[in-house]
Amino acid sequence: MALEIRQVQKLVQQLVMTPQLQQAIKLLQLSRIELEEMISQELQENPALEEGLTEETEGKQEIELTGEGGTPDGPTQPSASREPSAADKIGTLDWQEYMESHSNAIHGSLTAEASREEGEGHLSWENTLTKKASLEDHLVWQLRLSTLTEREKAIGLYIIGNLDENGYLALPMDEVCQATGTTPEEAEKVLKRIQFFDPVGVAARDLRECLLIQLENLDLGSSLAAQIVSDHLSQLENKRYEKLARELSVSVEEVVAASHVIASLEPKPARGFEEEEIRTIIPDVYVEKIDDQYVVFLNDEGVPRLRVSPLYRRLSGQVGEEEGQARQYLQEKVRAATWLIKSIHQRQQTLYRVTQSIFKFQNDFLEHGVSHLKPMVLRDVAQEIGMHESTVSRATANKYVHTPQGLFELKYFFQSGLKAGNGEDVASESVREKIRSIISTEDPRRPFSDQDIAGFLGKEAIDIARRTVAKYREAMGILPSSKRRQHYFPK
Repeated sequence: MALEIRQVQKLVQQLVMTPQLQQAIKLLQLSRIELEEMISQELQENPALEEGLTEETEGKQEIELTGEGGTPDGPTQPSASREPSAADKIGTLDWQEYMESHSNAIHGSLTAEASREEGEGHLSWENTLTKKASLEDHLVWQLRLSTLTEREKAIGLYIIGNLDENGYLALPMDEVCQATGTTPEEAEKVLKRIQFFDPVGVAARDLRECLLIQLENLDLGSSLAAQIVSDHLSQLENKRYEKLARELSVSVEEVVAASHVIASLEPKPARGFEEEEIRTIIPDVYVEKIDDQYVVFLNDEGVPRLRVSPLYRRLSGQVGEEEGQARQYLQEKVRAATWLIKSIHQRQQTLYRVTQSIFKFQNDFLEHGVSHLKPMVLRDVAQEIGMHESTVSRATANKYVHTPQGLFELKYFFQSGLKAGNGEDVASESVREKIRSIISTEDPRRPFSDQDIAGFLGKEAIDIARRTVAKYREAMGILPSSKRRQHYFPK
């Protein structure tokens, strides 16, 4: 077959992701903190972008909330030329007017009032910030105050530097000896000294040694509790009190009393010295009840209001050959600033519409709490607001909402469902809440088994298997009935 060159026409459909569309999609899935960081970076890099009101003294430059391309992955938005409907006024309201009249008006006033109540003598945050001491710092401080020799302190520093996140020694003693050039006797002496630092039991090599050190510190080194920890820890974990009593030739009451002593010990000495920074979650959306109706407010606090610089806008329109290169640069920056503002407004509009749709489905949750959550998937919201499921997924990623029932991630409200006897579906989180409630009312001496819990749920017309109850219980971190059982209580 001879090779030849031919011209062929084809009709092919493909999605072309313009830079503007890519920017809109990226902004939509950013968290609040990431959005603030991105805006701050753009303000530094783009001279045509500045903070301030969108109204200019020389002429009002309006940035429409919806562009020609529509929302990401969604249908084209209504054009600005037609008369907007009531629904459009909610979803595509004038953001300048909205931010001035509604944006955090309630929350901002509450914050201001709270600040006034605190008084002028209230310390500023700059004067109250402190650095939390780590476990290593705490132990090194005690090591330097001890009466050990310099050689022994060097060994101690090496041991402290090799503790894991729970406060246990993370390497064998022969490696300590090899790294510090010491004998096993010297290393064991220093290790024993460190193990009785505060917190007691730190630098232990396993759980058994950690608990025994704490018992020895309480002068219980030869007690029944120490004997149980030393030789019968696995049986204690499974609460086999009767078997332990027979093997140790003591009464069950004595075994139970010893188990309560052991339970009062600390299995993780490093607890309380975690170095993880706890960050306060700032909600992206507020839902509040006003006049018997739930109203959605976007939280724009901390997000700068942007506008295109009037000066750079005028400079970008200059004519002349000499200004050609500068004019091209300025026009690019003005276009980039305009698209950024438009993308941010579009992000806020999409977030508002998605949140409003979510609580249209989950209105019972706002009234009665988690037990009244309804099963819901992305498709439900996407069809209701006329967007693609991927847009809804991006809009709810890393976003939080403050409701009368507490602070929740937006993705929390998308729940799978279980069939109920009345033909309706029940959200999986509602079932977990019911399981939690059932377990909270059980007799600790005779806790409910997974089969018992499934039976109680069946009486509430929720058809659920024992295996599903066990899966939900384990996901909530609740122990099985055999380990929840308490034979006796301390007097």
